[in-house]
Amino acid sequence: MQITLFVLAALLYAVCAFLPSRRGGLISGITAGAWLLHGGALWFDMLAPGTLRIGFALMISAALWLSVSAYWIENRNVALDGLRRLVMPCAAAAAILPALFAGSVLQLEGRPPAFAWHIAVAILAYSMLTIAAFHAVLMTLQLSRLHVPVAQGGWLAHAVDQLPALLTMEKLLFRLIWMGFILLTLTVLSGLVFSEQVFGKVMRWDHKSVFTLLSWILFAALLIGRRWRGWRGKTALRFTLAGFATLVLAYVGSHFVLEVVLQRGAA
Repeated sequence: MQITLFVLAALLYAVCAFLPSRRGGLISGITAGAWLLHGGALWFDMLAPGTLRIGFALMISAALWLSVSAYWIENRNVALDGLRRLVMPCAAAAAILPALFAGSVLQLEGRPPAFAWHIAVAILAYSMLTIAAFHAVLMTLQLSRLHVPVAQGGWLAHAVDQLPALLTMEKLLFRLIWMGFILLTLTVLSGLVFSEQVFGKVMRWDHKSVFTLLSWILFAALLIGRRWRGWRGKTALRFTLAGFATLVLAYVGSHFVLEVVLQRGAA
């Protein structure tokens, strides 16, 4: 059933990406339908009694599901039609990924009762910061378009030209980073608690812990620099992408290698 839901969601996202802007009501309706199907598919695929399915494909799919949520909410306040044309194709591709790469099953029996909440918060943190990184890439494309004649470029350039002003995009970026940073902080703190309970030590210095902490430091530095030094523009974009890259190395990258390159599950 989950595969059917993923495929239907992907088809609706694809349709939504190419509808003309004047069909606002139809776009909203199709977006809502695709979002609900996608969310339902993720729920049924990830959760089962006593187990939790995880993997790089599910992480990416969940991130784009939240991206659609963010687009849907922000579009009520700011015209984001250009963002729709970029987010929806990515969401369509991400919705298909869990059907192609199943991931691995994590047994919850014998673990602390709140361990599943730690995993859920971690997934939300990764997903929210993925959205922020995607947003930063769009802003980078916007900056590059400032030096190109408006008439030049294809479909992507046209979609980028329809994005809100850079100042508006920057405000949205830091809103996303703040939410992601709070979730990442909760992930680190809850991880310390469960590490001590499960492994008998406060911190396991494996690659996940090291890269997660490095990512937290980068995002903390960005927010401090924004507050006290007024960091913005290219500096903010570089820190955002660097923080996201280390987060990918902490989790998604390792699972991709294990599940796709080495063809085996990961705990």
